Amino acid sequence: MNRNSSVQACSETNGNAESVPAIGNIDFGSLRGPKPISEVFGFDRGRCIDRWYIERFLAEHEADVRGHVLEIAEDQYTKKFGKQRVTKSDVLHATSDNRKATIVGDLTDPKTLPPNLFDCIILTQTLQHIYDIKPALRTLNCSLAPGGVVLATAPGISQISRYDMDRWGDYWRFTTLSIRRLFEEWFDAEQVQVEAFGNALIATAFLQGLVVEDVSEDDLHYRDPNYELIITVRAQREGTPS
Repeated sequence: MNRNSSVQACSETNGNAESVPAIGNIDFGSLRGPKPISEVFGFDRGRCIDRWYIERFLAEHEADVRGHVLEIAEDQYTKKFGKQRVTKSDVLHATSDNRKATIVGDLTDPKTLPPNLFDCIILTQTLQHIYDIKPALRTLNCSLAPGGVVLATAPGISQISRYDMDRWGDYWRFTTLSIRRLFEEWFDAEQVQVEAFGNALIATAFLQGLVVEDVSEDDLHYRDPNYELIITVRAQREGTPS
């Protein structure tokens, strides 16, 4: 940030001074303390905030969940949003210890998935665990049938997933700009739709492990482009769907 933008930012902040508590007079309440309310994203408390956004995104695009569908780790969203439109379901996992997996492999390996096969790929909260993202996106694009769609989500603001970090890694957090540039290397720019959801309150709540039941729906719906909690992508391969 240069000096002029810094001055502008400070001026904007001072303009809201009347609504902001004085320095040293913030009441953290239940959030006081170095440890969060939940260290597992709120899974132990209720409905996770990031999942609220993810499931709304998938519901909005449920018509894309059809034909031959691939999902990562499990087929929960394939069943929930595809219903009778799904003719075949596959599950990709990195290791063979997942009984739900029908395909075991690494997305960065172009041989992992057959080409021109899937009508839809559901890729929720996966890209951050792949160090070499570009080859993975190439594999996704090549494995889609003509007109096939990837429905992906990725974290913008998030704690580390310790479970994943200790197994295969937790490498990245994204912005709408970085996600768009990554996908547009393999998909036509006009076929890539990127959105972000979140605000300062919701980001704070999520980092604390609070859940949907702890906040209001108005809080969840409010979008602040400077606080991208969850980023969603709909990317479609060129061609006519079967």
